[in-house]
Formats: sequence, structure tokens, C-alpha cells
Amino acid sequence: QVQLVESGGGLVQAGGSLRLSCTASGSIFRINVLGWYRQAPGKQRELVARITSGLTSGLSTNYADSVKGRFTISRDNAKNTVYLQMNSLKPEDTAVYYCNLWTAGTDYWGQGTQVTVSS
Repeated sequence: QVQLVESGGGLVQAGGSLRLSCTASGSIFRINVLGWYRQAPGKQRELVARITSGLTSGLSTNYADSVKGRFTISRDNAKNTVYLQMNSLKPEDTAVYYCNLWTAGTDYWGQGTQVTVSS
């Protein structure tokens, strides 16, 4: 069984910063992809950023166009933890942010953490 526990959401003013963390526990293959998705009210869940484990061909990251240059994803493999540093936040970044782990052909999801950016 795999569990993902997120933390770090909250309320911030536009232009501010937040850092999200997600720690995975359980039976996790070392080769995996960790990522963050978000879902705003009335919208579909969308990819924000993801990062590979780096164990086969080096660390690789990709970002949604809307967050490039503002958000940075990173991971600590020893702790099975992924981080999302969010800077220059905008009201349109308001959403529930979900941690995702893809491993051995299966997706796992965290419970979500609310990020609210006020204008």
C-alpha cells in the first residue's frame, strides 16, 4: 500500500510564495515519477509539474506553461519526498493541489491541499 501525505498549502497574497511538500510511504519502486497536479473549481485536474527519479537517465522535469519560471519542483529520493516551490503566485493559481506518484504502471494520489491566492 502506498500513501502520499501533502503539506504546505494555505492562503497567500498575489506575488507571494508557498512551498508544498509530499512524502510517499509504502511499497515504492525506486524508479518512479513524482508530480503535482491541481484542480480549480469547475475545471479539470491538470498537470503542474513532475520529476523523474533520475535513476535510469538522469533527473528530468517538466512544467505546465502557465507555471514555467515561477514554480520549481524538486525531490529527495532518500526521503521519498517531492517539493513544489511556488513563487510569484497569481489568483489563477488558486486550486486544490494533489501530489501524484507513478510507479510500476500505477498512479497514486494524495488527499490534496488547498492553495488560495488573493488579489
